[in-house]
Amino acid sequence: MDINSFVNMTTRAWSLPILSKLHDGVAGRQAPLLAATGAGRTSFGQSLEHLMDLNLLERNPGHGHPLRPEFRLTDPGKAAAELAYRVYSRTEAADQDLLRKSWTLPVLTALHSTGQFSVIRRGLPRITDRALSQSLKLLEDRSWVRRAVDEKSRPLRPVYRAVNTGGLVSDIAGASVRFQIP
Repeated sequence: MDINSFVNMTTRAWSLPILSKLHDGVAGRQAPLLAATGAGRTSFGQSLEHLMDLNLLERNPGHGHPLRPEFRLTDPGKAAAELAYRVYSRTEAADQDLLRKSWTLPVLTALHSTGQFSVIRRGLPRITDRALSQSLKLLEDRSWVRRAVDEKSRPLRPVYRAVNTGGLVSDIAGASVRFQIP
């Protein structure tokens, strides 16, 4: 999966939890998925539509009622669901709210190797300086990212590295996502 697809997939809060639960064997109907993810109806419905727009999820023809459809993963959706499952199965339930923030996973993926702010920014399409700064600060507050100052460079520059749970998530996602070389 390339970084653009990954960023698009993570723009809705409940997209990855839905994919993870489908990979885990939760029935593809709305009620079991809604109960398993704990999402609100509106945001859950928007995430389902988003996944269908990305061709990761489709209605299962011949199954379900028109008002209560059943969903299944497409072939690209199976790979995305496996990645989502690996990420969600390795994190604590208390930390999963952080994973639902739109830039958390792309930033951690970009931190697969230690990087400076400008290098991380260059690797992530469409992220603003403010969004990256806020994401790094939030991840640093949760001890998922460690900020250090590179003493050898002049002027001094901060360097970011994924640690603890962030490092685990970074290793999982970083191995599956390809970056374009600028």
